[in-house]
Amino acid sequence: MLSMYMISAMFFSIVTLMMIAASVLSKKTFNDREKSSPFECGFDPLANARIPFSLRFFLVAMIFLIFDVEIALLMPFAFNPLLLSTYYWGITLFFFILVLLMGLYHEWNQGALDWSE
Repeated sequence: MLSMYMISAMFFSIVTLMMIAASVLSKKTFNDREKSSPFECGFDPLANARIPFSLRFFLVAMIFLIFDVEIALLMPFAFNPLLLSTYYWGITLFFFILVLLMGLYHEWNQGALDWSE
């Protein structure tokens, strides 16, 4: 048992030393005007190439992904309900859907689902 602790401590120290060495030896990059502008055949850019990204679109995409993954997690319950006992199956689905609805209520309460803007 003691040797297991020593091996774990040795691996932890080696990993820690490697992370510190990588942090110290890594090349630091500095952004200047030339590197941060898009390449347009050597000419200065005519307009700003970095258009603002809609945060509303990002939030809608994240909400879609969350609900999509949760639906994918519910699918095995629908296709094979005989795998679990009926009581356990019902309690598990109830709490899973309860957490899903609480998340939906939180998003609605925070205004992420308000499309009037």
